[in-house]
Amino acid sequence: MPEPHPIPETDRDPVGAVPQRHDGRDVATPRDPEDAQRALAEVEDLLRRYEVVREQARHEGHSLDPERQMLVEQVAVAQHLAHLRLRLDRLHPADVAYILEALPRDQRLVVWELVKAERDGEILVEVSDSVRETLIASMDRDELVAAAGTLDTDDLAEIAEDLPDDVVEQVRRRLTPEEREQLRAALSYPDESVGARMDFDLVTVREDVTLEVVLRYLRRFDALPDHTDQVFVVDRHDVLKGALPLDRLVINDPDALVEDVMKRDVLSLQAFDEAGEAAQAFERYDLITAPVVDARGRLIGRLTVDEVVDVIREEGESEVLSAAGLRDEEDLFASIWNSAKNRWLWLAVNLGTAFFASRVIGAFEGTIERVVALAALMPIVAGIAGNSGNQTMTLFIRSLALGQVTAGNALRLARKEMLIALLNGLVWGGIAGTFAWLLYRDTPQGVMLGVTMMLAMVLNLLLAAVVAMGVPLALQRMDRDPALGSSVLLTFSTDSMGFFIFLGLATLFFR
Repeated sequence: MPEPHPIPETDRDPVGAVPQRHDGRDVATPRDPEDAQRALAEVEDLLRRYEVVREQARHEGHSLDPERQMLVEQVAVAQHLAHLRLRLDRLHPADVAYILEALPRDQRLVVWELVKAERDGEILVEVSDSVRETLIASMDRDELVAAAGTLDTDDLAEIAEDLPDDVVEQVRRRLTPEEREQLRAALSYPDESVGARMDFDLVTVREDVTLEVVLRYLRRFDALPDHTDQVFVVDRHDVLKGALPLDRLVINDPDALVEDVMKRDVLSLQAFDEAGEAAQAFERYDLITAPVVDARGRLIGRLTVDEVVDVIREEGESEVLSAAGLRDEEDLFASIWNSAKNRWLWLAVNLGTAFFASRVIGAFEGTIERVVALAALMPIVAGIAGNSGNQTMTLFIRSLALGQVTAGNALRLARKEMLIALLNGLVWGGIAGTFAWLLYRDTPQGVMLGVTMMLAMVLNLLLAAVVAMGVPLALQRMDRDPALGSSVLLTFSTDSMGFFIFLGLATLFFR
């Protein structure tokens, strides 16, 4: 990693400390958001050609002895693989990760072998957890040590859980005492905390020096840490005093003191704060970086906007998976067995609820035999309520995630959603009831079918609103993901109870 130029002893104390290490490696810059998709298409095309050339070489080499056949095959594909390697070298690590996640396992490993060894670490950080496991499994111990050794301590902490313990220990022994302590600290925090996400690469200064001294100090860096929009002001005990934005540093008189131009009201985060709550603060206040302090107010790291974007993306993916009843993030090309097992839990729940719904229908067989039209109409009641409930649930889960649902407003919010469900039930239930009457107006039960349809839809929409708010709230109270299987439970409620309400009303009206 590039180091800043040596700092004379006279310049060290006034500013605060020797500049932090920073990874100044040059990496390819993505040209536009669609670059990754185009690169994926090119890589897939090159892989198809590679397979064709490889098969041709095998076919032509059948008449040769095994060693000569292998040589022919290697020569035939070497040039083709060279083109693929050059294409990968021009890509940003995140784009390479995107490509690896989109390829079947056999092609993924071919591409992974072509990636330059010095880029392995940064790509492992970018790929999803499930894909990272397959890549690590294909690497030997020396390759893993070399890849992990290229990472900063915060990135190393991010993938340490997926690495063999002996690899982590060997890499740890190569770190400086300061880096070892940073790694130990990062690994000690919960996965979803700010401490597990924070970056140790930062710049600190003292408040009693001039801006000119700070400028001379910063010029000693080969490159500033990524996303540096401010330097942090600390005292001799590393207690955070404020921050000096770079724009204030540039536009103010160089002879001015840091304490005269710095920001004192800086939003700081605690290491054990929830990363999701920190992400909300970044969004609310348009932050790029924020200092992270310990219980005594000492600066121990910073949270950057790139980590916050990752938090927001991961939380969004988790909510989508949880709502669908998937337990874990799934490799797109994982084995059929593992993919099937990942989906079993809520499929089993859904099967049970489906049988329950069928028993509800079975309990009203006599009513259905007398009024056959009920069998055609009751899916409408369940479907509309399920749709309405999903709308309510989506908004409610989002509000819970943003912390907007509180003890003070929960009752008012519930009342509002119930009134919305009542209004929608009257409007759309009335429309559905009218259509039911028009369809069966020539039968003796035509009018009562319309009335039954309207009342059942009103009651089922009210039920859907209760379930859509109650299930996420109950899960949150139990410290579980509010989206966990919520759509499955909502479907169960609107189907089973919808059938029960509709057929129950019909039983009362058609005696």
